[in-house]
Amino acid sequence: MTAPEGLHKGPIDHVVTHGTFSLDGGTWEVDNNVWVVGDENEVVVIDAAHDPEAIGAIIAGRRVVAVVCTHAHDDHVNQAPRLADTFNAPILLNPAEAPLWEMTHPNRTPDREIADGQVIKAGGIELRALVTPGHSPGSTCLYAPELTTVFTGDTLFNGGPGATGRSYSSFDTIIDSIRGTLLPLPGDTTVRTGHGDSTTIGSEAPHLEEWIARGH
Repeated sequence: MTAPEGLHKGPIDHVVTHGTFSLDGGTWEVDNNVWVVGDENEVVVIDAAHDPEAIGAIIAGRRVVAVVCTHAHDDHVNQAPRLADTFNAPILLNPAEAPLWEMTHPNRTPDREIADGQVIKAGGIELRALVTPGHSPGSTCLYAPELTTVFTGDTLFNGGPGATGRSYSSFDTIIDSIRGTLLPLPGDTTVRTGHGDSTTIGSEAPHLEEWIARGH
């Protein structure tokens, strides 16, 4: 999915970065999807994870309108300040994520808040914020209708909801968010996730009751 070097012109570019996720006393190896959305002139970076050089290569000299964090687990925000400073861009995060953000960046605050329904624009693309708590208190998806795409962070994956077994998470809440906010999107909407392969709303919707029954 990643565009070859030199061909980063949007509307969606992608790089997988590798690092760790730490919470509640544990640390795990993870691969993260970093999404760059816009055109040949300006972009939004979604979830600045692990490798600022690799992300910078995908940005490829374009103006960064914002570094948007779908949530504040450390593997999604650990390079947000560095990217923001390098590209003179604001960090955007839902304020309910503050306790998690402060675990990683106690001496830095995000520049702007994300609210439900807020629209972020880059290169003519509109990303509408859909606040979908559950994986974390202020988890936020970004829906781009004209791209038939929703960037779901760790709220919805290929195969079910994001993890809810750690601090600041709730299975019942994530199910409510998925059922009420994500599954009503058009079935052909591509779900571009924080980790792993993409899927579609139509592929995931039939499995809601299975997820509820299994409890994760």
